[in-house]
Amino acid sequence: MSHAACSRSFPRGRWRIVLLMASVALAGCHARQTRAPTVQITRVPVADAGGPAKLDYIEGRVTNAAPGEQIVLYARSVVWWIQPFGDHPFTQVQPDSTWKNATHLGTEYAALLVEAGYRPPAKVAALPRVGNGVVAEAVMNGTPSAPVVAKTVHFSGYDWVARIAGSDRGGQANAYSADNVWTDEKGSLHLRMQERNGQWTCAEAMLTRSLGYGTYRFVVEDSAHLAPSAVLGMFTFDDLSANPVRNELDIEMSRWGNAAGHNGQYVVQPYYVPENVARFEAPAGVLTHTFRWEPGMVTFRTVRGPSASAEARAVSEHEFTSGIPTPASETVHIDLYDYHHAMNSAQQPSEVVIEKFEYLP
Repeated sequence: MSHAACSRSFPRGRWRIVLLMASVALAGCHARQTRAPTVQITRVPVADAGGPAKLDYIEGRVTNAAPGEQIVLYARSVVWWIQPFGDHPFTQVQPDSTWKNATHLGTEYAALLVEAGYRPPAKVAALPRVGNGVVAEAVMNGTPSAPVVAKTVHFSGYDWVARIAGSDRGGQANAYSADNVWTDEKGSLHLRMQERNGQWTCAEAMLTRSLGYGTYRFVVEDSAHLAPSAVLGMFTFDDLSANPVRNELDIEMSRWGNAAGHNGQYVVQPYYVPENVARFEAPAGVLTHTFRWEPGMVTFRTVRGPSASAEARAVSEHEFTSGIPTPASETVHIDLYDYHHAMNSAQQPSEVVIEKFEYLP
């Protein structure tokens, strides 16, 4: 309805009534002309497995945004990660109502129009819904690209998926290649870190299902030969958790760039709590690493050789009783990556062999 239609003439004597009625009518006309705010994605990046080393631009526009409202971007790589970085979570709306920013790649992308003062979570399993500071949202699949085919290897009676997406585990981005993960004729799992097609690549195998409380055992052929910056990690990790600790229990074999440092540690995350880390020196040769995860307790133990019998003399053992997580969607990961290689040592090809993995409830 136009303002002209809302303000018709009436006899002079009734001007107060007319004024009141006109005010109500004009308010009604204005309400009918006001539309809800919206956000659109006008340029969407390709669909990709994701990782910290791959970025592209995402663009869009808003309508009817209020002053001070901003955009929060997410990309989905298993879960939703805020973009472009956790310490830069907001994208400004320009005077022409458009917005643009970089994003790490994912399979889906989301743009949320949020009120001033909104505090977005850095990682979520499901996107925040409209309300509680979220004004509008748009979600789009990534642009189709060449299909990504997952590589699955069968090891110790379980199926494991080889990582193809990059990872910033250890605080620095590393590329990963599925070609660096394989099993041999004996059934042992090999992880290799090397240059492929001009790029340094690492290796990770991820169990396809969650196991929960119980005993986790890894028989490792040798790890003492690894370069100071190489890290062999055998750990639980919940990719779906929004909690930064992510149900992570670690056995990590590395000198962390210090050639004179210990080459092994047990960790109940977060690692920055001193009581959550126990370091030790692991000898050369075959070692069996075990942790027993129970309610309120995790017990780690490392022995020489392929046997974990009670009679075997321990190289190291430690019991944690504080901050123990409860099972959720975590799975076992076995990872070989380079820790801050540029700061510590030149990259060197490395390989580890996991002879056996065993789980006992």
